[in-house]
Amino acid sequence: MQPAKAPTISAHGAHIPVVGYGTMLFPEPERAVELVVHSLECGYRHIDTARKYGSEQWVGEGIRASGLPRGDIWVTTKVTEENAKADDFARSLDTSLKTLGIDYVDLLLIHWPQPKVPLEETLGALAKAKREGLAKNIGVSNFTVALLDDAMRKCPEPLFTNQIEYHAYIRQDKVIAACRKNRLLATCHVPLARGKVLQDPVIQEIAKGHGKTAAQVALKWLIQQPDIGVVPRALEFSEIEENIDIFDFELSKDEMNRISKLRDKNVRVVDPEVRRPVWDAS
Repeated sequence: MQPAKAPTISAHGAHIPVVGYGTMLFPEPERAVELVVHSLECGYRHIDTARKYGSEQWVGEGIRASGLPRGDIWVTTKVTEENAKADDFARSLDTSLKTLGIDYVDLLLIHWPQPKVPLEETLGALAKAKREGLAKNIGVSNFTVALLDDAMRKCPEPLFTNQIEYHAYIRQDKVIAACRKNRLLATCHVPLARGKVLQDPVIQEIAKGHGKTAAQVALKWLIQQPDIGVVPRALEFSEIEENIDIFDFELSKDEMNRISKLRDKNVRVVDPEVRRPVWDAS
């Protein structure tokens, strides 16, 4: 397919492609590398990975196989809450960089909050990674309003984003408002609710009217909101192509409002008992 040109959103002078390729739960290595390469051939310039995903090696191999300059690709990775202590955090990042085969990441995130380690210790390690040039930008993931406010007070370097679960089936008004108040972007993981929104009759009806798929409309609804980016996963070439082919149409105000009403279903699909915080009330 003809490579799409994804627009960017920005914070603190850095510009991130609004659609990234999520790499959680990849298949066998050979297939994983092919998927990364195909995403880059289709115009993706943002790859989202994490130490916990186990996909960093395949992301690095895919980037090298693509032949694209490193500077053309935005790479995000994350340090798990199991490595929240400063020394462990630094070792985790070093392992990530070696596994990816790169000298720096464009964005480094605290993957989940860790209540057993003082937040200022983890944030100090995160900020140190930025000051040392190992991460160009830093942020958090799965942080509630209270955690985000605490992080903003305690982090010695500006935070770029909060990566959160957000899709048409969950209302995240409070945490998104907190991101905007603090001049952070919001990045949506599981932006299709792991497929749950794709069978929704409202989304399907709107998609039919635009000659688009339900996935394309659900993603478009997200990125038409200010300062929102998405990192959908895709395990088929066709899904990779579908998820970035969303820049040739616009949803009307009425269509945006109709989809927004679906958020009252309040379906949270990422809620691991071992690491979840106390979520903000809807």
